[in-house]
Formats: sequence, structure tokens, C-alpha cells
Amino acid sequence: MRIASRVSELSLHGCYLDMMNPFPKDTLVLVKIAAGDAFFEARSKIVYSQPNMGAGVGFLEVTAPSQEVLERWLDEAEREHQRQAG
Repeated sequence: MRIASRVSELSLHGCYLDMMNPFPKDTLVLVKIAAGDAFFEARSKIVYSQPNMGAGVGFLEVTAPSQEVLERWLDEAEREHQRQAG
């Protein structure tokens, strides 16, 4: 099953997926995130589920290329935050 959702609260260890009908807690999922030419995927687990809102996801297994993409995105977000704050 494929479900598109908005990603927020992205971190090295997981993210939040906005979705109306989230999977139950402990469901195993494959999270795929694409932004521009960059692509990230991780075998993951639903950590908590909020009906009609979304789900917190913990990354269980991330390949080296996906880890590099994730770290680059987080670095870019931090630099942008610092630029706006300063």
C-alpha cells in the first residue's frame, strides 16, 4: 500500500507523517522522502499514532546513501534557521 503524506519534524531518528488515517502503533513501514533530486528511504516503525492527524515514525534501518541525504537536509535546515535568526 502506498500513502502520500506531508513530512514534518524530520530528525536523524525519525519524523512525523501528517495523514488522516495513520497506521497503528508498532506497524512496520518503509518511509520514502523525495525533495528535488534527493531521495531518502528507511525501514521504520510507527512509534505513536494520532487518529485524524498523523503518526510519529522511528527509523530502524537507513542505508548509507540515505543517511548522507538526511544529514545534508538537516544541515541545510539548520543553516537556514541560523540565517533567519541572525
